[in-house]
Amino acid sequence: MAGVHLRIDGIDVEAPAGESLMHAAERAGVRVPGLCQFDGIAIVGACRLCMVEVAGTPRPRPACATPVAESMDVETDTPRLREHRRVLLEMLFAEGQHICAACVASGACELQDLAALYGVDHVNFSPAPNRMTMDLTHARFGYDPSRCVLCTRCVRTCAEVEGAYTWGVAGRGRDTHLVADFGGPWGESTSCTSCAKCVSVCPTGALFEKGTAVADRRVPRSLIPTLTARRRREATREEPQ
Repeated sequence: MAGVHLRIDGIDVEAPAGESLMHAAERAGVRVPGLCQFDGIAIVGACRLCMVEVAGTPRPRPACATPVAESMDVETDTPRLREHRRVLLEMLFAEGQHICAACVASGACELQDLAALYGVDHVNFSPAPNRMTMDLTHARFGYDPSRCVLCTRCVRTCAEVEGAYTWGVAGRGRDTHLVADFGGPWGESTSCTSCAKCVSVCPTGALFEKGTAVADRRVPRSLIPTLTARRRREATREEPQ
């Protein structure tokens, strides 16, 4: 497949056609922040933290969902983008109950890391009341909706990698939350295989293993792409000839 030539933050980059701007930037040593993107699962462009500016386009575009194109000129870290990300991060903190000092993911939380990167040390929005309680009905795992950023990594991983389709999203606005098996307690789910893949891809402390800090059990990011590739190979072998 022929490659394309573009510029990212002033760096000349050659990338294969169809590659996302996020991946092209990463290969060039440029970090583009994001919470919903995870290699090996479908792209949804939900968090909007990876927005970048492309010369000749009127609005920023999501780097995770935008393919490279010939002669693109991309900026990933302008003052406007930094302010955009800072405000989005503040909103994420305000919508939940992210008390880092009391969180199982402290020290291994992607939201916490981004807050430090963009200088979010306080929130200018009024925090939402915590109307939802933790689901601790599962024998091994727990779900804390107040720490969920609705990236849907767990939903996609459960469906696309494990094939269990346990997780879904319900509610509207600030009442939006994850549900297992259409709304029942996680511990009563008949589809959950207890594989822990959903817990492994959670960027915060929303999904956790009981009695273990996330920092002690964060799996390599290469795990899900590896399992996805294996599942695709197996599916190909099973197709009738």
